[in-house]
Amino acid sequence: MNYDETLEYLFNQHPAFQRVGAQAYKEGLDTSLALDEIYDHPHTHYKCIHVAGTNGKGSVSHTIASILQKCGYTVGLYTSPHLVDFRERIRVNGEMISKTEVIDFVEDYKSRNFNGAPSFFELTMMMAFDYFRKKKVDFAVVEVGLGGRLDSTNIISPILGVITNISFDHTQFLGNTLASIAREKAGIMKKNIPVVIGEADGDVRSVFESNAEKVGAPIVFSNDCAEILSHRANNEYVEYQTRTYGVIESELTGACQCHNANTILHAVTEMRKIGLLIPDQAVAEGFKNVCEISGLMGRWMKLQKNPLVICDTGHNVGGIGYIVNQLNGIKCDALRIVIGFVNDKDIEHILQMLPKKAVYYFTQAQIPRAQSAEVVKEMASKYGLIGSAYPKVSQAYDAALNDAYASDFIFVGGSTFVVADLLSSLSSQE
Repeated sequence: MNYDETLEYLFNQHPAFQRVGAQAYKEGLDTSLALDEIYDHPHTHYKCIHVAGTNGKGSVSHTIASILQKCGYTVGLYTSPHLVDFRERIRVNGEMISKTEVIDFVEDYKSRNFNGAPSFFELTMMMAFDYFRKKKVDFAVVEVGLGGRLDSTNIISPILGVITNISFDHTQFLGNTLASIAREKAGIMKKNIPVVIGEADGDVRSVFESNAEKVGAPIVFSNDCAEILSHRANNEYVEYQTRTYGVIESELTGACQCHNANTILHAVTEMRKIGLLIPDQAVAEGFKNVCEISGLMGRWMKLQKNPLVICDTGHNVGGIGYIVNQLNGIKCDALRIVIGFVNDKDIEHILQMLPKKAVYYFTQAQIPRAQSAEVVKEMASKYGLIGSAYPKVSQAYDAALNDAYASDFIFVGGSTFVVADLLSSLSSQE
């Protein structure tokens, strides 16, 4: 098979949650453990850092990888979903896995006649772990796909666990209370392995404390002794005054990133405690250049000026909350929002949160999970959100650009896949 045929095999023979949603979800570790056995446990050849949470785990994973790279380590990074290219999921020192390596792994897998039916995520995960072994990485930063306890990545034995926060998302799988979701995320905790918690209070904190005690995991709550003392915008960066690491500039400027930065710095402190050599300079450079170093995209990402265009992959109630707060603080002549959702999110709740002063361009990503733009438009009208519907993201974006003056502000988001479609469209025009 060539590369395109290989991708078709992966997506069609092993349906991806990214595209079709619930029918592709498969909980449990049995298949992952069986795959791990036939590939001779590749993740045991390097040290792993496991990152879970409802929001922020992508930013946290990429920044930790960026910091470790600036220390001189060879670093694997496994994240999901991808935005433009499947290969974004699997990187070593910021470089995506090659098309040849993807083809070779799939051909090798097929030749083994595996007695099982792995999901897209399970097979892709094993591709990453096997690739990291081949590339002789020192560390692999592994982002949980969904949940934690029953996520296929939970076969690893990491040196550190990180849980960013808990919010409502994937409630059909993880439960419909924050405590039940926290119990699933807490499933990545392991005996004698430190775990850093980004944000937690009330019942969520109690769940984490109880589970850590049960399994014997040392636990650190980042907010108990905040590393971020103050922050302010500084041209293209956010400048953090920190307790331990001096002044740090970060190119991730979304409102949620202050919480993520606090979590990351506590994770760095824990890594230092277990013997990693991480100079302050590496921390500063890792934050300041995280997108270039790690390949991170789609986090309050600036696409152009005049009019200013920002896209962000925040897609659940927790993530959208931060975005709305930031949008409400934007000074512009007109706020224009290109937005779409997948059909398994709490769309009604999100629509209630969105600013009524904006002009809306309702749209849908080109995946089966996408909610119809016309349906979203009708739902939005109940909350005083007025705009037009467009069947493709590129059409909605072009309409917003055509309507906008230089002093306007355009935001694109609501779904990871809306952002993915836009970035793919812009990439094809280059």
